[in-house]
Amino acid sequence: MFARTCKPPDSGSFFVFGPRGTGKSTLLRSTHPGATWLDLLDLGLFAELSAHPERLEGLVRGGTSDTVVIDEVQRLPALLDGVHRLIEEKRWRFFLTGSSARKLRRGGANLLAGRARTLQMHPMTAEELGSRWQLDHALRHGMLPTCWRDADAARYLSSYVGTYLQEEVRAEAMTRSLEAFSRFLAAASISQAGVLSISAVSREAGLPRKTVEGYFELLGDLLLGVRLPVFTRRAKRALAAHDKFYFFDAGVYRALRPRGPLDSAEEIDGAALETLVMQQLRAVNDNAQLGYALSYWRTLRGDEVDFVLYGERGLHALEVKRAGVSRESDLAGLRKFKEDHPVATCWLLYGGSRRYEHEGIRVVPVAEALPELGRMLGGTPP
Repeated sequence: MFARTCKPPDSGSFFVFGPRGTGKSTLLRSTHPGATWLDLLDLGLFAELSAHPERLEGLVRGGTSDTVVIDEVQRLPALLDGVHRLIEEKRWRFFLTGSSARKLRRGGANLLAGRARTLQMHPMTAEELGSRWQLDHALRHGMLPTCWRDADAARYLSSYVGTYLQEEVRAEAMTRSLEAFSRFLAAASISQAGVLSISAVSREAGLPRKTVEGYFELLGDLLLGVRLPVFTRRAKRALAAHDKFYFFDAGVYRALRPRGPLDSAEEIDGAALETLVMQQLRAVNDNAQLGYALSYWRTLRGDEVDFVLYGERGLHALEVKRAGVSRESDLAGLRKFKEDHPVATCWLLYGGSRRYEHEGIRVVPVAEALPELGRMLGGTPP
């Protein structure tokens, strides 16, 4: 069990959302070992509550606690009406985990609108791994907890995608053709860490544009895909209009990415590093409740900054480079951004080993920066 920095609220009911395998159930079993547990992946329990959702109260009364975990609640959104009533009438406390938002948006609007708070669960952070943190392992296998416990992380990642396709997509009838969706996933992985072109993905996958648009929406619902908007506050230059796209984890991205004689290892490694930094930024921001909005910056002339974080704690711009030696060209986008936004703190995270500051830009080895992101962004030092 890794010590997670994602902490459940001390009171009240809440949702824990996150992709499969991020540790939602493990976290709740460690923090609330005495809770009554209802696992909707248990086919017998699922069948019973599907036919008779009114039996929820009886099952809770038959348990050992008035604190209740309903695991994978998106499989049966009809339960949320009963949960709502039991929170109001019995003052019972519910923890509801989910790895898909689609069905809950339809069935749980009342509960989501204030009756339960939301906790976002991410893959591991470098801070959480402590002395076990290794950049090379993270780039190859990502940050899902199992990939740091099991010896065969590659096999786990290979089966992970199949688990989503079979258990999430097919079970919820989200798409008519798993074969078409699989082609889409491979095509989308080629767009990883790049400005999203629906038309390009459509051509690569051999699918209609409308279908591809729906599949990208589906990735968001399954918490598998992340889209970053362009940072436009007080813009002084003409900026790009399209989002950037990422799969949520570097290891999952690698498991999906086609490889062959036309696929550059340098390109794949660079996208994996940028994905890792993106995942760490999202996790630290949510775990420490830093409150930043995450985006990127790109001008129509091609000047770009990989990540921009904006909030009450300040404005940060981060550029990510795999090379072990920083070049003047690596700083070009950050210089332009700082010209337009002088208050910004600018960082270059690179594959080297020296820390220094150049023209007001802080240059930090990425292997050292990721365990320190909370401090760098103005949160509590690790």
